[in-house]
Amino acid sequence: MGTDKRERQKAGKIARAEAARDAQRKAAMRKRVTTFAVIAAVAALLIGVYLWQSGDDSEQVATTSTTTPVPTTPSTAAPEVVAAGTPCVALDDTLPPGTPPFEIPLGPPSADLVLDDLVVGDGAEAVANGTVTINYIGVSCSTGKIFDSSYERGQPATFPLDGLIEGWQLGIPGMKVGGQRLLVIPPDLGYGPVGRPGSIAGNETLIFLVELVDVPAA
Repeated sequence: MGTDKRERQKAGKIARAEAARDAQRKAAMRKRVTTFAVIAAVAALLIGVYLWQSGDDSEQVATTSTTTPVPTTPSTAAPEVVAAGTPCVALDDTLPPGTPPFEIPLGPPSADLVLDDLVVGDGAEAVANGTVTINYIGVSCSTGKIFDSSYERGQPATFPLDGLIEGWQLGIPGMKVGGQRLLVIPPDLGYGPVGRPGSIAGNETLIFLVELVDVPAA
């Protein structure tokens, strides 16, 4: 009788242990299923967000491509070119303070360098390949517009003549300090067919009033 009781107790313990283990296995399975479901839900959410953003970006790209076309030409436009022999017109700008009065020679410009001494100086003389300190103003023949001026900057400029355009190298020597000279410079002695983009057109005849301030000692 005692032996049967012990057997029943042992069998009960084994059954309870099996039941506990079975419950643990089921709990672990439920946990794995729940974890997988959470991961799947998060993954689905992330994929949805990615697809939404991708679609939004595509719409933005499509909108940009229709409103802002890709340039098919260089960003720097070719310089304006003036037809050969284009007549000079009157000054179409206000002279900066301190600029001596002068007149633009109107009509078709000469193909040669023109020098006109408005005031003859009595100081030191500028020589070829020397250095000069000058005040000056430059005007485009075809438009009457000022493109450069030391008077606007409020101080003269000092240059070695051999570093300047040929029209100045030929047109300034012989001037004396205190003198004022009008130079009409043809394109081949100025900036030629290319010009100086943004300020001087190609093939432009240049008109300069030059005032010799000093001839620095070498």
